Amino acid sequence: MYLLILISPFIFGWVALLVGAYGISPWMVLKILLDGLLHPAGSVDIPERAIVLDIRLPRIILAGLVGAALTGSGVTLQGVFRNPLVDPYILGISAGAALGCALSVGFFPDIPVQFLALLLGIVAVFLTYTIARTQGEVLRLPLVLSGVIVSAFFTAMVSTVKILVDPHRLQDIVFWLMGSFSLADWGLVRIAGMGIAAGILPIYLMRWRLNVMSMGEDEARALGVNIKRERMIFIVASSLATSIAVSVSGIIGWVGLMVPHLVRMAVGPDHKGLVPLSMAGGAAFMIFADTIARGLTGFDIPVGIITAITGAPFFIYLMKRGGKDSWGR
Repeated sequence: MYLLILISPFIFGWVALLVGAYGISPWMVLKILLDGLLHPAGSVDIPERAIVLDIRLPRIILAGLVGAALTGSGVTLQGVFRNPLVDPYILGISAGAALGCALSVGFFPDIPVQFLALLLGIVAVFLTYTIARTQGEVLRLPLVLSGVIVSAFFTAMVSTVKILVDPHRLQDIVFWLMGSFSLADWGLVRIAGMGIAAGILPIYLMRWRLNVMSMGEDEARALGVNIKRERMIFIVASSLATSIAVSVSGIIGWVGLMVPHLVRMAVGPDHKGLVPLSMAGGAAFMIFADTIARGLTGFDIPVGIITAITGAPFFIYLMKRGGKDSWGR
């Protein structure tokens, strides 16, 4: 099971290379990939090479990176807050990052999209946590409700930007907000790769500490863990990974909620294995969803629609389970 989950992104990625309006045989795809590795400048000039190397491959890699970022952030935040209903979308990080991107596209084109997305993503998650703390201990319901409040506020601000922005830029913002990889290229892959790696690497290296933090604050302090410092590191790292993902793909919800739960049911709650397997599962799921989005019809469906269609029923399923989760709450 472990090995199957780890290699699943490569399996789905290979299938995605074959799927599209222009059919390409598996042997041709393999030949093009090998030629691209051995001769980056290209030894043959055929349409299939451009389709595979310049259109499909960067889109697949970008989808995998975004999926890994969202699920890695999701499983981390669930462990930090000991709450199975937490993910970057519900905590408001995605909405905050979306506002940052909308402001950059609409009013501040000289400021990098990734910078404003990160800044407002971090602001959003700390607002959510601060509001939840007004009820005392950060429990599941206050945290989810606080996330709903913060998400609603930032979504309203995005709507305000859409009203005030230049009509020529409005279409870009609206399409981007639905979540899509249709504009993927190697430039976006490099940006996403560096930013997401910077956020995911600390989480991966410190993943064993999530086991201690998920036991509760008193138990973690008794074991010598600095709760405030560790929580800060995990929140900032998760916000960085999510914000970069949102800046290159738009808002894609539910992935960080669904995939960690499915992986946890398959391999158990130990974060040493759960974190990397969730990232691999998230990458595979995102590649699969994007393949459906671009192959289901003759036009490109925003992938955020696909994830929302699958995520809403899954959230209902979690609510029906009540408190039957890995933390016993």
